[in-house]
Amino acid sequence: MTATTAHAPGAAGVPAPHDAPRAVATVTWKATIGLGVVLALYALLLLLAPHEGSARFLLSTSTDFVVLSTIVVPAMATAWVCGAVGLALVLLAAARTRAGRPVPVWVIALFAAALLVGFLAWAAAGSPRDLSVVGLLSGAVVLCVPIVYGALGGVIGERSGVVNIAIEGQLLAGAFTAAIVGSLTDSPWAGLVAAVLASVLVALVLGMFTITYKVNQVIVGVVLNVLVIGLTSFFYSEVLVPNSETLNATTRFERLPIPVLERIPIVGPVLFDQTIVVYLMFVAVAVVWFALFRTRWGLRVRAVGEHPKAADTVGIDVVRTRYRAVLIGGAVAGMGGAFYTVVSINQFGREMTAGAGFIALAAVIFGKWDPVRAALAGLLFGFATNLQNVLSVVGSPVPSQFMLMLPYVVTLLAVAGLVGRSRAPAASGTPYSKE
Repeated sequence: MTATTAHAPGAAGVPAPHDAPRAVATVTWKATIGLGVVLALYALLLLLAPHEGSARFLLSTSTDFVVLSTIVVPAMATAWVCGAVGLALVLLAAARTRAGRPVPVWVIALFAAALLVGFLAWAAAGSPRDLSVVGLLSGAVVLCVPIVYGALGGVIGERSGVVNIAIEGQLLAGAFTAAIVGSLTDSPWAGLVAAVLASVLVALVLGMFTITYKVNQVIVGVVLNVLVIGLTSFFYSEVLVPNSETLNATTRFERLPIPVLERIPIVGPVLFDQTIVVYLMFVAVAVVWFALFRTRWGLRVRAVGEHPKAADTVGIDVVRTRYRAVLIGGAVAGMGGAFYTVVSINQFGREMTAGAGFIALAAVIFGKWDPVRAALAGLLFGFATNLQNVLSVVGSPVPSQFMLMLPYVVTLLAVAGLVGRSRAPAASGTPYSKE
């Protein structure tokens, strides 16, 4: 079902000579129906599996300027109140849709926040341990790092018209190279640079086959992933395992707390007590957004991704622009690969990326090929991963597999259009030829 709205072209219905063309916007019920389904499932959970007791939320650490008190709330009452807030937002979304107006993003965000708080209260009910909000958020930021870097690399490539299925291979190649170089030099910085170069090499192979030889981009990406997995697994077994002390024992980046800021309650430990790789991630999101939407290079990249023939007509070198975008995207993804072996742990493990590249690809789609939105989508995946860890600590009965599947369900809903339209660049995946 749809509702249409139109803007009248002139006074009294008579078109004026200089009026803009008539604009017709189509508003669907998808978002409202999606919110209603989620709310129904939430209510069903509370009805079928009620948890009695109180939930304890720890908001501060002992080093904060102001130590906030632990919040203790009645679990089921809080869950139902949050459900009532969600119901009000669903009714608001329905009213706006009926009036032919789209559902604002803030309604969806507030709906998600309300149901999340209610779910956490339900899950932590009766637990003797506090649910640390700081630990939940800071862990989410750390776990999203490789996904965000991979998503940024994917956004840059796809904005130029090249689908980067090989993000997984780039992350894995970066992690493997960072482990070896970081171990030999005893320098995490050297490992980070080596990871960037290794990922750029994978991107170069991707560009050579997809841009120069015009091979199907999806097939090349899948083959590169398999190739990198095979090579790293072979060298791990034959080289790293026998020489683990010299080739697979890196020095990790230490945390760099920012004075004063890291003592701000809740926000401080989450954003200002991280490693340099995390800080660089924040910078990378801003830089990629600015480069794509506020520079001449970004305009050319987007033009090549939307209409390469028109871009070629006005003098833009399509091949060169796509190569540069793919290589820059590979360099960004390589920083995410380095995270595994110079930040997270100090050694490489077989297939240690565990599909993070494919999650990054989903974040690109969920984020609608926008760097900031893709980064937020990556944060959502990191949050879901850390949420199942936190819930297991407080003894929640929620199966960890259920929590891990939530981001994928949300991504499917996004791709299906239930939380807004998602349109890829028009020439994404299409090789360009002047003939």
